[in-house]
Amino acid sequence: MERENISSVQEALIVGGGIGGMAAAIALSERGVKVEIVDLDPEWRVYGAGITITGPTLRAYRRLGLLEAIKAQGAITTKTRLFKYDGTHLHDLEEPVIEEGLPATGGIMRPVLHKIMQKRVRELEIPVRLGLTVSALVNTGDGVDVAFSDGSSGHYDLVVGSDSVFSGVRELSFPHMAPAQPTGQGCWRISIRKPPGLEYGEFYLGHANPCGITACAPDQVYMWMLTPHVERESFMDGEELFNELKRLLGDFGGNAGWIRDNMTRSDWINYRPLAAVLQPMPWYNGRIVLLGDAVHATTPHLASGAGMAVESGIVLAEELARAGDVAAGLSAYQQRRYPRCKDVIDSSVSVGRLQLAHGDPREHAKILEGALSRLNEPF
Repeated sequence: MERENISSVQEALIVGGGIGGMAAAIALSERGVKVEIVDLDPEWRVYGAGITITGPTLRAYRRLGLLEAIKAQGAITTKTRLFKYDGTHLHDLEEPVIEEGLPATGGIMRPVLHKIMQKRVRELEIPVRLGLTVSALVNTGDGVDVAFSDGSSGHYDLVVGSDSVFSGVRELSFPHMAPAQPTGQGCWRISIRKPPGLEYGEFYLGHANPCGITACAPDQVYMWMLTPHVERESFMDGEELFNELKRLLGDFGGNAGWIRDNMTRSDWINYRPLAAVLQPMPWYNGRIVLLGDAVHATTPHLASGAGMAVESGIVLAEELARAGDVAAGLSAYQQRRYPRCKDVIDSSVSVGRLQLAHGDPREHAKILEGALSRLNEPF
């Protein structure tokens, strides 16, 4: 695909080599920008859960040229099945195909997705410096002077902060922003072999602790469960995680019940409290700009956190290419992204509140279906 080059940015620094950072790096590099990535993790890893990839997220990955690799290494499906928590089938959500040749929905293991994106970063010969972050950022008018945590320094035309919900770039350069706020829920995840009867994505509703299952490979799934978060003085160890998740699944039938009965201590289990925030504009300060969880952190209710980050990386590059100068491009980027990210976060948090209040599952489904329908619209 022929892309218009970016004339106002020659060199860009991406702080944070996760999904959003790599998406921005790929999109900017493909438009002629010399890009460098720094990431705090010396091994550039990601934790082992699966990830649901909705149609809009697959559309964004198609723009990056990564759709075929995701289809080959993940699991693609056509619908999601809704069950009562005891395994009674309620309804099938037909997932519309939003572009010709684009799968409706699917899933993939997050480390596999990272490897696909890392491979593309290497193909574009984007340098990646690991075990490193920024310690100071100073706008100079024509760029940003950067001090790194290892004592080195550099000057860039643009700095992109995509360094997680705990963004150090945000801390350094955006005093009008605040940390993400807890939502009162926590999310359990387990990666496990695929139940024999599972063919599609599954949601289990009508329980205080809703859960769902996503196929991530021909023989592997991950299951999530949302529960009220209870503060503890210490993290649960592996044995506590195993026993508590097994207990929480006690009422469930269907494939959720199969996972309860077949889970082992060697399966990867994780729990984390949920937090969300849509940071107030401006999302840029001089030539420093934020994207992904650093500025629009959502909860997993719409399975759209990764998709929103990838879209933001693409939109940032598109608007910089379209604009005559950096300030105009960054302004257009935030104006285009803010309402869409707000819709995702507001809808996700609303569903979470309903779940905590044991609200009507029909209202839950109505919010989900409305938000997912809007997500299918062009970004």
